[in-house]
Amino acid sequence: MALPSWSEARVAMLLLSALSLLSARLVGAGQDPGSAIPAESRPCVDCHAFEFMQRALQDLKRTARGLDTRKPSS
Repeated sequence: MALPSWSEARVAMLLLSALSLLSARLVGAGQDPGSAIPAESRPCVDCHAFEFMQRALQDLKRTARGLDTRKPSS
């Protein structure tokens, strides 16, 4: 099986790029202009990251406590 020529690869890349741009526009067009949640009422990305890290730390502490209280097998 022969590899595609350079021009065929370029055409394929251009076609994929055009399809991705078109699909991005279609996804954006599917939303109603008034349905977006205003930025003031959305929590910031840092808040989400902080909450995620807090939960992860609590899980780690719980796991460490569980390992500490586990009896060693003799």
